[in-house]
Amino acid sequence: MADSSKSGSDSKQDLADERTDWAEDRTVLANERTFAAWMRTGMASVALALGLRAVFGETEYPGAAKIVAELFILTAVMIFFSAMRRGTSTSQRMDTHDAAVQSEKMMRITAAAFSLGAVMTGIILWFL
Repeated sequence: MADSSKSGSDSKQDLADERTDWAEDRTVLANERTFAAWMRTGMASVALALGLRAVFGETEYPGAAKIVAELFILTAVMIFFSAMRRGTSTSQRMDTHDAAVQSEKMMRITAAAFSLGAVMTGIILWFL
């Protein structure tokens, strides 16, 4: 009788451990989705800079349009950096079990590439 209750207890513990592992995997995947959302937000800031420059570039004060556009480019770079920092720090605290996740290195490369693209876009906008 004692063996059957021990076996049931082990089974319940195994199920609880498995559910905990899945919860950690879901959290890791949620971190990746959040990272991607911040990347999209940064790209929206770059798009806004392009739109502002296009709409207000032919005004009496083209310098003002350039400055505002550059402000949004700078905001995009800050968003990319913040997303990278938060995404990698969260990733370091979590253990994965069954989920295939994006590496911290890839998060850094993605944020750096987006930042470089935003800076290059800002440079081009300044000289237009």
